[in-house]
Amino acid sequence: MAVRSAHGRGRFWSSDTGIDGENPVEIDELDLIVIDALPSHVWYQDMVDFAEGISDRAAGERLGASLQGRGAFRRFKNEVYEHHPELISVWQAMRDARARVRAVQWLADEGLVDQEAAQRFTSDNPEPALP
Repeated sequence: MAVRSAHGRGRFWSSDTGIDGENPVEIDELDLIVIDALPSHVWYQDMVDFAEGISDRAAGERLGASLQGRGAFRRFKNEVYEHHPELISVWQAMRDARARVRAVQWLADEGLVDQEAAQRFTSDNPEPALP
């Protein structure tokens, strides 16, 4: 597991070294919530939606083609960064906006924030318009 120290540096810990890096703890005794990674198809769909949503049809087709088969994540990134640098910031903005909404929805699903607050966050933080 990793936590951030006050200075922003990552710090790894285990039951042997405890949260403070020195004092052992029993992990089962801590009040922790497991955060499971989202399946890759969720992130893949973001790339598909981006490729289909941009108005530049040629760029969209190239991005769509990059998503075919194994290695799609790497090819998509390479296509954006190497051939369409004008799309980097909007791709990052869309990807980050979706990630934030998913994170807030997870918090709501876990009962850590109420549904109304999660819905308000989603309404107040729409995805950016695609060019």
